[in-house]
Amino acid sequence: MTTGAAIARADRTGGQCLRPWRRAGLGAGLVLALAGPLCLGGCADFILSAATTTGLAVVEERTVGDAVKDLTIQAELNHLFFQDDLALYNDVSLSVVEGRVLLKGSVPTHEDRIRAGWVARQAARVEEVINEVQVTGEGGILDYAKDRWISMLLDTKLLLDLDVLSVNYDVSTVNGTVYLLGIAQDEGELEQVKAHARRVDGVERVVSHVIMKDDPRRPAPPDAR
Repeated sequence: MTTGAAIARADRTGGQCLRPWRRAGLGAGLVLALAGPLCLGGCADFILSAATTTGLAVVEERTVGDAVKDLTIQAELNHLFFQDDLALYNDVSLSVVEGRVLLKGSVPTHEDRIRAGWVARQAARVEEVINEVQVTGEGGILDYAKDRWISMLLDTKLLLDLDVLSVNYDVSTVNGTVYLLGIAQDEGELEQVKAHARRVDGVERVVSHVIMKDDPRRPAPPDAR
């Protein structure tokens, strides 16, 4: 997987590390979990190096081409939000998986939420916009830190679960609500991921926008295009 593909998996405001392993020994998992909070822009190179030295298998449902497409969409959306409304740009974060855009965050008015959805639809090659932006006055530095901690704990749980392909899941938390986006192998795997989320202290609700790997909404395989 390229560094560009790793960047495409990061939430715009989170800089979360990619989680590209299906099988990881406890020692390797702990190293990656401890490194997580320290990872910023250069985390992809560190993780890819760790994968090489520990013999971990990289498995992702998205093709490299689709990962690059998602990265392009994400960059365009960042520009559109920044140009349209700086406050909205700061309040709304986004994730992109195979052209499906998930909007998160909290804004003060319903008009802002509607505006965020409209801006997201202006980007080229967007297949679907999922608007989960909350209209609330809640939030703040402490809530943000708690949400980031929840996401990090859940990321670690998924990484260490040998029955979950964690690389296919994008995790984010807003005001205690965990949002899941990505591609599941089957319903059983998805239920296991949601169960992990519910067991994290501080989680009030789990919202899933994960689709199955055989979902017809997914892009056709490269040899069928």
